[in-house]
Amino acid sequence: MIFKESVLFVVTKALIPLIFLFALYVQFHGDFGPGGGFQAGTIFSAGFIFYSLVFGFDRLKRVVNISILEIIAVTGVVLFVGTGFLCMFLGGEFLNYSYLSDDNLVGQHLGIFIVELGVFLTVFSVLLLLFFCFVDR
Repeated sequence: MIFKESVLFVVTKALIPLIFLFALYVQFHGDFGPGGGFQAGTIFSAGFIFYSLVFGFDRLKRVVNISILEIIAVTGVVLFVGTGFLCMFLGGEFLNYSYLSDDNLVGQHLGIFIVELGVFLTVFSVLLLLFFCFVDR
């Protein structure tokens, strides 16, 4: 009897959503403990690389568009730098989040969230773009 899908395919289909969920947990838990945008972006891109290793690079290229990854990378950098310049525009120093709100604590949380989101997007997309560069010859 021949199985259509091996155990590896079935386990991978179950693990990849959990990898993405863990990356989001690391992203949003970064304010309160270890973690943040860099770690979450690395884990998120590792989920796509794992997908490619199991199902093949051609299938990953059908799922992920390189142009979209480039746009995501630029968006992440713009979020990071834009937050810094917004702080300066509001009268503070570069990345002084206190100026983002009337309440210092709210401004700090908002600024950290936006910057960490920018780092997440940039790290995720750049790592995946590097993977594409090395694999797609």
